[in-house]
Parts: sequence; C-alpha cells; structure tokens
Amino acid sequence: MGRAERRRSFFWALSGFLFTVAAGTALHFLWQWTGQNRIAAAFSAVNESTWEHMKLLFFPAFAFSMVEVWFRNSPNFLAARGLSLWVGTALVPVLFYTYTGITGTRALWANIAVFIFSAAVAFWLDLCLRRTGRLTSGWQQAAGLAALWALALVFVLWTYRPPRLPLFWDAAAGVYGIPS
Repeated sequence: MGRAERRRSFFWALSGFLFTVAAGTALHFLWQWTGQNRIAAAFSAVNESTWEHMKLLFFPAFAFSMVEVWFRNSPNFLAARGLSLWVGTALVPVLFYTYTGITGTRALWANIAVFIFSAAVAFWLDLCLRRTGRLTSGWQQAAGLAALWALALVFVLWTYRPPRLPLFWDAAAGVYGIPS
C-alpha cells in the first residue's frame, strides 16, 4: 500500500469514526425527537439498556459503510468492516459491565467514553485489517457482508421483541424494549 493510499485509508477511517460518534449521539435522542416513532425505534435508542446503546455505534457505522463501499476499491472491505464492527459493538457491553462491576456505579462521562472508545477501536481495527491486504477471498467478503446484515437484522428484531436478558433491561424505566 502506497503512501497516498495509506493517507486515504486513514482519512476514511477518521471520517467514519467522527460520523459514527456524531450520528450515534444524535440517534440517542432521535426516538424522543420523532415523538416515539416506531420506525425510528429500529435504529435509535428507545431506552437506556446496554443493547440500545450498542445500536448507537452500529447503525451510524453501518450507514457509513454502505456509502464507503461505493467510493473505495478495497478487496477486503466487507470482511474487515464486518469483523471490526462486531468487535466495536461488542466492546460497548464489555467495557460498560467491566467499569460498572469494578466501581459499582454508573457515570455519564464513562458511558460516553465507552461509546467513543468502542467506535475508535472499530475504525482502528478496520484500518489495520484493510492495510494487511488479507481477508480478500470471496467467502470472507460474503461472511463480512452477512455479519453486517445479520447484526442489523438482530438489532431491529430485538428492538421490537427483546429477549428477557439483562443486556436488554432498562433498570431506570423498568422495561425491556420499547416502553409502553
């Protein structure tokens, strides 16, 4: 990978990170701003559960990916992005439950830091994976695409019909999923 391509790759990763943080922040409030619109619920936070906060990272990064795929010629894009978004999204509950388990408390600044750090890791990992030039086979690209769409589908499905697990529980409101 030449110097110019490395700079372009960094630009795209930084742009994706910044877009994800800005759009994810807006998505935190979108459901309320739209008068609790059920369509907005599919990709914005409908409560304060950890699951709903994972959506705030995934959906902006997913949308950015759908745009980026048209403008970038990268033979390992889908595999790298699929893996990196799974890792970044999974970091949200891992870091949240780790810090709350250690401190015994929740802090808004720490929740924001978890979100920003998880997004940064997702785009950093994507950048690193793409620069290796690996993960280029057809089946790896198909797996990456399937991983992205599977996660999108699960987020939507479990917004409307969440499993009765702690990850989906909003303790403040006492609800799973969309409040009545």
